[in-house]
Amino acid sequence: MAWLVLWACGCRSQMPVDPVPRMVDDRGDLADQLRAAVRTWEGTPHRLGGNDRQGIDCSGLVVQLYRDLFDTQLPRTTLALSKTGRSVEPRHLLPADLVFFRLPDSKRHVGIYLDGGQFAHASTRRGVMISRLQEPCWQETFWTARRLLR
Repeated sequence: MAWLVLWACGCRSQMPVDPVPRMVDDRGDLADQLRAAVRTWEGTPHRLGGNDRQGIDCSGLVVQLYRDLFDTQLPRTTLALSKTGRSVEPRHLLPADLVFFRLPDSKRHVGIYLDGGQFAHASTRRGVMISRLQEPCWQETFWTARRLLR
């Protein structure tokens, strides 16, 4: 199964820190900004605990994108991120919402929703990439989604 190679961050618990919310008026422009930012990271290899272009993990990518685009400091782990913001139903996802997955062996994975059913994440095998939520591996392991921006 190809999705087994998409192991993500085995995250440690950390106190959640709510980011300072930012008002977002035009989610269409935001989707374009997110895609442009993700393009600069595409192909960066996965490295557990990584935080730069030499290697980055899933939560590190989310933290970097939020820092760069929204000047917002987020918690560093997937588990802590999953407790930040407010819950959102998958059918109501907007650009910049976080999508979470529970992989085998209690591993957790996070990505950032773009639009059109696509999200960006750091795959252990392919590095930073864009995937579709409709892919069976993501549908089967979907856990929750969180909105951090207003």
